[in-house]
Formats: sequence, structure tokens, C-alpha cells
Amino acid sequence: MPDTPAPSYADAPTPGVDLVLLGGDIGIYALARAFHEKYRTIATVVTRKVAGPVADSAILRTVELGMDATEDEMVQALVKVGADKASRPGGTRPILLANADFLVALLAAHRELLGTYFHLPLLADEVLHAVADKATFSEVCTEIDVPTPRTVVLDFADGTAPEVPELDLGWPLVAKASRSSAYNAVSFPGKRKVFEIADRPQLLDLVQRLTTAGYRDRFVLQEMIPGDDTAMLSVTAYVDTRGEVTLLGGAQVLLEEHTPGALGNPAAMFTTDLPEVFEQSVRFLEHTGYRGYANFDVKIDPRDGVAKFFEVNPRIGRNNYYMTAAGANVAEPVVADLLEDRPLTRMLTHREVLYSIVPWALLRRYLLDADLRARVRAIGRQRTVHPLAYSVEGVKRRAYVLAAQANQVKKFLQHYRRPSADGF
Repeated sequence: MPDTPAPSYADAPTPGVDLVLLGGDIGIYALARAFHEKYRTIATVVTRKVAGPVADSAILRTVELGMDATEDEMVQALVKVGADKASRPGGTRPILLANADFLVALLAAHRELLGTYFHLPLLADEVLHAVADKATFSEVCTEIDVPTPRTVVLDFADGTAPEVPELDLGWPLVAKASRSSAYNAVSFPGKRKVFEIADRPQLLDLVQRLTTAGYRDRFVLQEMIPGDDTAMLSVTAYVDTRGEVTLLGGAQVLLEEHTPGALGNPAAMFTTDLPEVFEQSVRFLEHTGYRGYANFDVKIDPRDGVAKFFEVNPRIGRNNYYMTAAGANVAEPVVADLLEDRPLTRMLTHREVLYSIVPWALLRRYLLDADLRARVRAIGRQRTVHPLAYSVEGVKRRAYVLAAQANQVKKFLQHYRRPSADGF
């Protein structure tokens, strides 16, 4: 698999650049990789479980807390890591990043304590509350003329089942938690990241299950935008402390994951220029006073050709390596901003790459458009990247990547045997 050439270990880490990461998924490894490619940084990863994406790696060190670790224990573990780094001769203040909504919320809730030991590229609380909530996100987009799907919000805050009004969204419709950080705290049979709701009885059943599970937040109902996975777009950005968008790039999604807990996470995409979508993304970021990393989910509506914005994740996103691979290393803007305190000319992706965590034989099965399939094949022959396939890693890591790809085949054959018109 073509990928980034191995750096020379004669290259010492860049002085003053240190990184601590909270979590242990593909996106966390991709961040560690970006810092290692640019600055030869050996990251520290604090996680409940050292799973495959961060196990046996030469570019990071892990602190495993155990699956029963509480949020307070995670915070205390971070404080210990930060204090230890500060106490060393010539110790530096690391950048601290998380890549899951509930972990970003955890860092924000303890920003004063953690800010003593770390640089925290976090949104202000009021901005985080506004943009991380899918219901509020839709309202903000409407204010600034950024297109979104038609939306209705159900509020479970008082612990009782909300009344479901008559809807004009059409059937089927899409239902999802307004804030994934709140949704993460509940469990119930049939729980999914995103629901396709066929009719009103099915919606009422979901409302009852959420109520019984103790869900106490808002749930968003949206019109179904037609089109399969290839209609989806991803936009990644960084806004520095001056309010300047210093990183911007995007990709067309080719295939999303379809397991219940990961539905909607891109499994394959290729980088491309999206001028109008980029302009709208920047408009949103500037209007809201956004700071730090952002990742937008967007879908092209085939009925009118308009890009509809679904949400912004207040983090870089698990598939962030497509940016680094396409020439805009995601480590550079945060280092320039928080460590070097220097303005940075906006970094844009400047080459086409195929980002994929699935084998080509599986991916092509879901690309029904012959012209798109040919284009993707041509891009892939030039450069295909898998975020975990880093040439500095050893035999165990290579074996894990192969096993992970084989497991993807198994998951798709189980959960999404054939492409559908709406991606469900």
C-alpha cells in the first residue's frame, strides 16, 4: 500500500513540541501520525483501553486506565501526565487534544484545571454549546443562509415522552441525538448513531425507548436527503486564536461505515476542491466565533444540487488523515497558533489522494457510477492512504492493518451487503 516514506530516526523531535491525546481510535492515531510526520513528536495517549489503532506503535506511548475509569479519573490521569512533563528538565507544555464529542465536553468542563498543564485548542463554552448541538446548529445555519435539511426538534429534558407533532418532513425521515455527548450516556435495545424512521408508529416507538432509557436531551428529526454515500462531503478546518481560518480542505465521501454504532463515519473518500462549500464553512466559523478544529458533514441534495449542512463536530474528526495526506498537515496550524504564536497563511490541500480503510475490491462494489469508479481508481493508483499504515511501524502494526481491512469486509457483508439509494 503506497504511503508516506519513513522519516529518518536521525531526525530528532522538534524542541518544544509535545502532544497528549485523550482517546484511542483511528482519529487519535492519525493526529499522532501527523505530529510525528511534521515534528517527529512521540505523543502520549491516555485511554481507557489500548485497542488496535494505538497498540504496539513506535510513534506514541500509552497510559491505559481500564474500562471502568470514570471521567474524574481520566481528568486526574491527564493532570498527572501534565505535571510529570512539566517537572522534567526543559519540560514543555503539551498540546492536549481529544477526538470524541463527549471527551471534548469533558476537557471543556475542566478547562481551568487542565489549562494549567496543557495548551487547549477548545471552543468557548457558549460557542461549544451552540455549535455542538445539532438543533442549534440548524438554527445558526438558517440565520446566515447556509442550507440545511428541514428540521424538527423533540425535547426529552423533563424526563417524559415529548408530544410528537404532525410532521411535514416526509417519510422516511432521519432521527439522531442533538448532542452525541448526551446520547453517549444512555443505552437501550436497537440503539444506533442515526435512525431511518419509516413511519409515525416507528417514530413513536423510538420516542418511548429513549424515554425509558432515561434520555434527557433533545432529539433531531430531519428530512431524508436522497442519495447514497457518494453524495456526502467532509470539510475540515482550524481557526486560530486570532479568528483566522488557517486550515481548510475537503473530500467527497465514497463509502461510509454501516455498523449501528459507527453509521456515517467515512470509510473511503477522495480529496477535492469544494469552493462554495468552503465559503459557507468559513462563513459559519466566522459568524459563531469558532476556535480550534472543526469537521463539517455535508450532503449534496440531488433534487436541487444544493449542498446541505448536517452538523459540525467540535473536533478534527476520526478521518482527519486525508488532510495530512493531501498536503495540509493538521499539526502545523495548532503548533503555529498555540506554541509559536505566529499567523499562518491558510493551508489548503493541494493534491488528490484516495483515503480508504477498506480494500479496493470492497470499495468498488459500492461505486455504481462507472465514471466515478474510474476516477477513483486513477486517483488510488497515484496515492492511496490508510491512516494506520505508517511505514515507521513494525510487523505487528502491519498485521493489524491487514486484519482490520479483512474485518471491514466482514462488517459490510453483515450490515450493508449492497448499496442503497439513501445510504441506509
